[in-house]
Amino acid sequence: MSFALGVEASLGGQPWRWRRPQDGEVTGDALVDELLLARGVERTDLARHRQPTIRDFLPDPSAFRDMDKAAARLADAVERGEQIAIFGDYDVDGATSSALLVLLLRRLGVDPVAYIPDRMTEGYGPNAAALLALKARGAQLVVTVDCGAQAFEALEAAHQAGLDVLVIDHHQCASALPLCHALVNPNRLDEDQLGAAHGHVAAVGMAFLLGVALIRELRRRGRFAVTPEPRLLDLLDLVALGTVADVAKLHSLNRAFVAQGLKVMAGSQNIGLAALAGAARLTKAPSCRDLGFALGPRINAGGRVGRSDLGVRLLTTACPDEARTLAAELDRLNEERRAIEQVVLDEAMAQAEQQAGASVILASAPLWHPGVIGIVAGRLKERFGRPAIVVALGEDGSSKGSGRSISAVDLGAAVLAAKDSGLLLAGGGHAMAAGLTVAAGGVEPLREYLNDRLARDVEQARAGRALLIDTICAPRGVSAGLCDALDTGGPYGAGWPSPRVASGPARLLKVGVVGNGHVRGLACGEDGASFKWIAFRAADTPLGQALLAASGEHRLWLAGSVKRDDWNGGDKAEMHLDDAAVA
Repeated sequence: MSFALGVEASLGGQPWRWRRPQDGEVTGDALVDELLLARGVERTDLARHRQPTIRDFLPDPSAFRDMDKAAARLADAVERGEQIAIFGDYDVDGATSSALLVLLLRRLGVDPVAYIPDRMTEGYGPNAAALLALKARGAQLVVTVDCGAQAFEALEAAHQAGLDVLVIDHHQCASALPLCHALVNPNRLDEDQLGAAHGHVAAVGMAFLLGVALIRELRRRGRFAVTPEPRLLDLLDLVALGTVADVAKLHSLNRAFVAQGLKVMAGSQNIGLAALAGAARLTKAPSCRDLGFALGPRINAGGRVGRSDLGVRLLTTACPDEARTLAAELDRLNEERRAIEQVVLDEAMAQAEQQAGASVILASAPLWHPGVIGIVAGRLKERFGRPAIVVALGEDGSSKGSGRSISAVDLGAAVLAAKDSGLLLAGGGHAMAAGLTVAAGGVEPLREYLNDRLARDVEQARAGRALLIDTICAPRGVSAGLCDALDTGGPYGAGWPSPRVASGPARLLKVGVVGNGHVRGLACGEDGASFKWIAFRAADTPLGQALLAASGEHRLWLAGSVKRDDWNGGDKAEMHLDDAAVA
């Protein structure tokens, strides 16, 4: 594979390569096709991927093990008027999964209870005390969403108490499965080929598929002969939000979920989401980026530093006044979360700087807030380009940890193996993220285990590291029109990366530091055109320092994503810079 634009070592210290070999500048429909092909779409399948729809990508829910069994039990509960409880995780995927099932069941004439455990006092996933308390309150069926695949003791207690539990999850499973009425999870080790092919689907996507199976089962039983059938597609806004916020890969079905969910969200059907968009000061229909960086963090803030059920309450309320109140509270909590996060990040970054040679970064300290350690782990992963785990040491001897990984390094499997080896009290997750509980004195043994187990995978992943370029254009081509063309290949996110454009040669003018360590400037091309660019949080990185030192005489290639700059009603474009190289 040749170096893109001849760049073997950029200002950021990495080679540039074509995501897909290029002969030169590509425009129009051909550009969209090239973007799709570069993301793994077969040429014969381009038409389906240009405008991804649910009809074209939705699998038969019966392809998943236990799905029909779960749908039948849930249909029984609906027809009998049983008390149903939805037990969800405290993150966005859990909140949206819970809200989707609550809203669907309400439209079927059932009023379920939504239960979200407290992150600080209960921790992740079902616990026996909560399940038994739900039974004591009258629950006859519990549906866990985004959790439950590893809840052996809690589900055993529920079974012994005569409480039926349906587990709807997507986290990695062990070879043994917990005792429950049905466990639907594409990452079951015994899953069939078609089900396993959807292992990237978030829990909210699996909840949607359960909804499809439930509606189909009730239709078969004649439920809708005299009552209207709920429109599941109206709930795709929740599916889109949970999918993006959980950083699920936007391949195939997930991409259709998000593409169609954004259309539903633009109609502001969910008054809670509309109120949250207002609190986030979004002035137009949310984009995929808004889901990940504006709406998702605010929903998450409830579970991180506030009350864990605030997100579900917001997403399921029918009262506009309550929606505005809850959205304002989540916005406030998000600001509080940011302040807490910055303190933990500064301290964790100082530890990480001392681990430059490690395969896995592991930072730990007492008094760190467990609600922000996952975000901080993600920051460390981005900064050092390797898996990172952040552990909040507890006063009782046990400690909570959260990890984020890099592409081609399966952190979830490593954490499960550490648990099976007796190094963890609890742990699980998926390839890119994991949560864990460490016993007193267990941090250093865990560090040694993970560094030994993952060293080869990390080395191979980093050896193949390169900045992938999709297309090139002259500075005059960095325009609103290019943004429109690139957007046609979206939505973009995890596993379906935003197109990276290289432009130049250009000289840099008005380079300086703005905001929280961002480097901003103006690029002036030989074609007489110019565009603005910004490198976020780059001031103290090798790239940022090189940009600040570059004089107007240097000619550079700039590479990054091109975004519409509509500030003050303008219609231009700017580049969000990832890297630069000498031309």
